[in-house]
Formats: sequence, structure tokens, C-alpha cells
Amino acid sequence: MVIYFTTNVISPPMTIFMGNDKYENEDLIKWGWPEDVWFHVDKVSSAHVYLRLQKNQTLDDIPTSVLEDCAQLVKANSIQGNKMNNVDVVYTMWNNLKKTAGMEVGQVGFHNQKEVRVIQVAKRINEIINRLNKTRSEVEHVDLRAQKEERDRKERENEKKIARELKEKEKKEQKMKQELAEQRSYSALMKPEYMKSNKDSDNDSDEFM
Repeated sequence: MVIYFTTNVISPPMTIFMGNDKYENEDLIKWGWPEDVWFHVDKVSSAHVYLRLQKNQTLDDIPTSVLEDCAQLVKANSIQGNKMNNVDVVYTMWNNLKKTAGMEVGQVGFHNQKEVRVIQVAKRINEIINRLNKTRSEVEHVDLRAQKEERDRKERENEKKIARELKEKEKKEQKMKQELAEQRSYSALMKPEYMKSNKDSDNDSDEFM
């Protein structure tokens, strides 16, 4: 079961989701999207919360209000973190998550620590949690693999379309260059110094061999 929330503090709203247990967290790690941002309370156990961005968006594009929603949700879903003040919540893009064979279920590391950011949560804000819980929906038997494969299929189709359009554009540009070169060549030949009439010839028109 995957639990979904909607943060509507901005327009259009954004989707936040998390697994119900460590095994679902494992699937979320495995079948995440490049557009997903991962959140977790630093150094203590908590839910793995994800925020789905639009294509080509980065961590810098996340509004402060949405960051706060995600951080509050992570804190509220941490047994230890929920009781603590001034907890750090770490977040990074999904493709920076590192999973090795020796790690426990649901455990992750990072490929690049420099790509991990931290937001401090002073205390739980019930107003935020209550607002998010009003949008909560639980979906049984989510096929995360199928969703990822469909996303990747559309991405490949879009890349092929862009490649075809680029190739067609290059062909048109090459044709235009060729036509322009031919026009310039023809114009050069039509210059007066290159043009002669029969009157300009040294030979008498009545003389034949």
C-alpha cells in the first residue's frame, strides 16, 4: 500500500507519497522516478517520503512551503522524531540514493553527499499535518514497476520524437544552404563582365571553316 497526499499550498498542487512499511519503502527506492525527491529524518528511523517534481525541475525549484509540508510529514511519521524538537530532515533527488547488497530492507545511502540537503524542523505543526491528512488516500497493490516502465517508455518515445524533429530541421537547413549557394553561383555568372554577345566576338559571322 502506498499512501498519497496532496500539498495544495501552491498551484498546481504537488503529490507527496510514502510507503506503509519498510518493504514498501524498498519498492519505492527501487522503482523511483528521476523526478522524485526523497525525504527522511536524519539519523533516526522515519517514513520515506517522496515529492514528485515536474520534468527538468530540481531541488532549487521546490517552494519553501512545499519543503515545509514534506519535512513536517516526515517528522510526524517518525516514532522518535515526532517527539523531538529541532530535528534535521535530509532530502535529495531519487537518483542520488545508493542501495548496496549488504544494506537492510529500506536502508539507503548516497552516491554524492554533497547533493544531500538539510532542513531543520523546530517542532511539529499540527495545522500542516491536519491539512495534509485531509488529502490522504491509501492505494492497495500499486504496481510501481509498471508505472516506472510506462514513464520510461513515454520518455523514450519523446526522445525519439525530438531526435526526428531535430534531424528534419537539420535537413531543411542544409537544403536552404544548398539552394542559397546555388542562387549565389547563378548570380555571379550573370554579372556583366561574364556576359558576351555575338557583337563582342572577334570573328566575322560570315566566315566559316
